[in-house]
Amino acid sequence: MFLGTHTPRLDDKGRLILPAKFRDELAGGVVITKGQERCLYVFPMPEFQRIAGQLREAPVTNKAARAYGRVFFASAHDEVPDKQGRVTIPAHLREYAALDRDLVVIGASTRVEIWDKQAWDDYLAASEDEFADIEEGVLPGGL
Repeated sequence: MFLGTHTPRLDDKGRLILPAKFRDELAGGVVITKGQERCLYVFPMPEFQRIAGQLREAPVTNKAARAYGRVFFASAHDEVPDKQGRVTIPAHLREYAALDRDLVVIGASTRVEIWDKQAWDDYLAASEDEFADIEEGVLPGGL
């Protein structure tokens, strides 16, 4: 399970050093793809394969599933982190997420998310007030 918030920097070659506590689980390979709210999702290969299987089972006649699958797979980039725990984020994904030098990398249970630092700060400012209000809808009965 991926947990926590980290603030690495993107280097001049578009590489990100993965947080140390995530490296073991990601060492076998990752898939980086577009996420919601203009962040990037980073999946360990087994989790990406599980999601791909679910999308394969959706009927091809389902327009929303086709549209989601096209964007999800077409933007995906697979890679094995190097010995320093670095991955290269392709230009098209850096542009999508408006990644600058300063990043925020968060653990989001079964995936990692990569955010531009300013975009993450803006998202938190807009979302934190709603956090307590949405608990009931997300976790029936509360914690």
